[in-house]
Amino acid sequence: MTTIFVYEYCCATGLGREPSDPAHSLFREGRAMRDALAADFARRPGTRVVVSGLPDGADGVDDEVAFRTHSAEADWSVVIAPESRGLLEERYSWARAVGARVLGPSPGAVARTTNKLTLAAEWQAAGVPTPDTRPVDAWPAGRFPCVIKPFDGAGSFATFLTCDDNEFAESVRVATLEGEPAGRLIAQDYVPGRAASIAFMVGPTGALPLLPTFQRLSHDGRFRYEGGVFPISPNLAGRAVDLGRRAIAGIHGLFGYVGVDLVLGAAADGSADRAIEINPRFTTSYIGLRTLANTNLADLLLRVARGENVSPPVWKAGRASFGADGSVSYAASSDT
Repeated sequence: MTTIFVYEYCCATGLGREPSDPAHSLFREGRAMRDALAADFARRPGTRVVVSGLPDGADGVDDEVAFRTHSAEADWSVVIAPESRGLLEERYSWARAVGARVLGPSPGAVARTTNKLTLAAEWQAAGVPTPDTRPVDAWPAGRFPCVIKPFDGAGSFATFLTCDDNEFAESVRVATLEGEPAGRLIAQDYVPGRAASIAFMVGPTGALPLLPTFQRLSHDGRFRYEGGVFPISPNLAGRAVDLGRRAIAGIHGLFGYVGVDLVLGAAADGSADRAIEINPRFTTSYIGLRTLANTNLADLLLRVARGENVSPPVWKAGRASFGADGSVSYAASSDT
């Protein structure tokens, strides 16, 4: 019997549980990912799945104690948590401290990919195309449009499109009110194009790309994540895979499911494409991917992690769209 522990931060701590909570969107995304993964792992013969839930106040069991206990007892652990303020890195450290095997990156890889400012510098040094990124207090006056966001943000929280100096100052002010002071904010050039993402399953023998997706983001200047659409045209998909591979190359310690956010520009040769950030964890796109896959993706991930020789997943003909809340629609058509 193989035991898999699936941990999701919002479900485990109750963050955003109430619909009125500003973090409710994170809770919905997290719960949808947790439930989808748990269902897929449970489909594997001889597999027992343990999922995170709200701490039991009556027993006095807190998040860290429950996490360490379940991860120590499991054969493999999956950790889903926001990167912000060290939450994801901390939980990977908890797992390593009890000798747990984690389907995820090393704490060092999490730290390198979470800090968008230093990651952008690494990418620029390695020749990976990415927008110019600087602390907000070092951003040149009059250089617009640009995007302001926390250096370690998740879920588009405190993220703003700014088009002039007044908007820039107001965005910093609002971000501070939302709990992200100027010292935690970065600015980067706005990149025109289609927001996209590509996920990889990374194991000891390499990285297996999954289907790229177009992201659906809000049009209010806040880039709120609303879901995605599969598949995208073969040319754009090829560009996404190529740029995604370049983005994760050289990041030692990546392992398990890794997502890369991109913008695919108007140039057909991909010269205007840019890497935006790396998500060193499961992303909401998994919900759509599992709908189009003729393969159990959770089982495939375990095989990749073990270093087995695997074939790429076979995808259904058709089109799938998914929402941040876990809703999925599928049309059995080959039209793209």
